[in-house]
Amino acid sequence: MSTSLVSPQQLTSADLLGATDDLELIADRVVEGFMHGLHQSPFVGFSVEFASHREYMPGDDLKHINWRLFGRHEKLFVKEYDAETNVEVQFIVDASRSMTAERKWSCAAMLAASLGHLAFRQRDAIGLTLFADKILTHLRPRGTADHRMEFLHQLAQSREHPICDHPRVLHEIAELSPRRGLKVLISDFYFPQERLADALAHFRHYGHEMIVFHVLTPLESSMPVSGPVRFRDIETGEEIVTQAEAIRDEFVAAVDQWQAELKTRCQLHEIDYVTINAVTPLPTALRDYFRVRSELF
Repeated sequence: MSTSLVSPQQLTSADLLGATDDLELIADRVVEGFMHGLHQSPFVGFSVEFASHREYMPGDDLKHINWRLFGRHEKLFVKEYDAETNVEVQFIVDASRSMTAERKWSCAAMLAASLGHLAFRQRDAIGLTLFADKILTHLRPRGTADHRMEFLHQLAQSREHPICDHPRVLHEIAELSPRRGLKVLISDFYFPQERLADALAHFRHYGHEMIVFHVLTPLESSMPVSGPVRFRDIETGEEIVTQAEAIRDEFVAAVDQWQAELKTRCQLHEIDYVTINAVTPLPTALRDYFRVRSELF
């Protein structure tokens, strides 16, 4: 069954963009470090040859406006050069059935939209890959306003969420985008850990900078319920009934160990690992991450 999601208008609402702008101010050094700072790396060279046009945004240098296009279309366009978009930020978002639990998918979509907005503001090209057992959507990175709206549309539209119990599709995604850049992987990571480690190594093989966001609900991370509970696997439909108090300690310990192992695997490949609570206000979650990240610069 399709899941009703937020609209593109909601993703670009004053509340979201206001929060994102706030994050940009709080994390000015961080954004410059992990996105803008990548411009200092020779990923695609520093050519200043003309590449394309995009719509004017407040703050753009007026000397780059194409006045001929303005006379023809009565809209302002600025000339864009390769050096302004030499970082490609690809958002890779898990859209499998397990991501429909509670608010996980909405959280993942808003997270990608917020970070995409930050990247776009930094003049970086943004792309999007949605996956489950196979690739569902793939947008190659671009830096135009129209492309950004398509990016948001793909995150916001209602869609099917197929079952996915293996990360083999991540290898295919790695092969689709070998050009070095920043990869942002957002998932609940219900995959065999050894197979996932192989997939992460595949991305790092191409020299990508990588950030992993692990999205979980409160029930999945701490089980804040009491009495008899019925657990149903969204992917398989399998159910078990038990007493929350009887398994809580063991359950929480197992989740903590799982997260610790995933964090260790990421650290071995020099990948940032970030846990996100699906019901925590997104600005709060990102502020916490950016503050930690800022200590590295």
